[in-house]
Amino acid sequence: MRPRYISAVVLLVSGLAASFTLWRERFSGREPEQPQATQMPSSKTRVLILCTGNSCRSIMAEAIWRHLAADRFEVHSAGTQPKGIHPLTLRVLAERGIPTEGLRSKGLEEVDTSAIDLLVTVCDSARDTCPHLPGQFQRLHWPFDDPPAFPGSEEEKLAVFRRVRDEIWEKIASYLHKPPSSGAR
Repeated sequence: MRPRYISAVVLLVSGLAASFTLWRERFSGREPEQPQATQMPSSKTRVLILCTGNSCRSIMAEAIWRHLAADRFEVHSAGTQPKGIHPLTLRVLAERGIPTEGLRSKGLEEVDTSAIDLLVTVCDSARDTCPHLPGQFQRLHWPFDDPPAFPGSEEEKLAVFRRVRDEIWEKIASYLHKPPSSGAR
């Protein structure tokens, strides 16, 4: 009789402890703890945007692509000869409400190119000097004018930065709305 009594008491105490934990979590405003899910591989399409300096066009494209479709794409940019981000690049992105935190100019060697699905070059120089990258991925070439190379006043340069930002936005938005089998170019 005694062992049964002890078992019943242990079960009762265990049940009370579990009930108390759930009650405390519910009324403390905290969510009940959930078991940790196993990390699954990303199902996002991995995109690398490449230009020469990684100071303007590729940075704009990275930020805009993330802004428009971060839920479906993992986007990075790099340069064959990185120069640092041009201040007007950040200014024109901010004008459209495009987040810029975390953006930085980086060389191709700083990016994991082993698992990309799509390589987009945004200048002829990057297309022509891009080293051989291993793997099976789609290549697209979308050449845009180089705003920092424009020889004008600050206001004239700003106008070129805005125009190129808008062209990049339109190109990416157009690509995102095409069916995957259309081979957007």
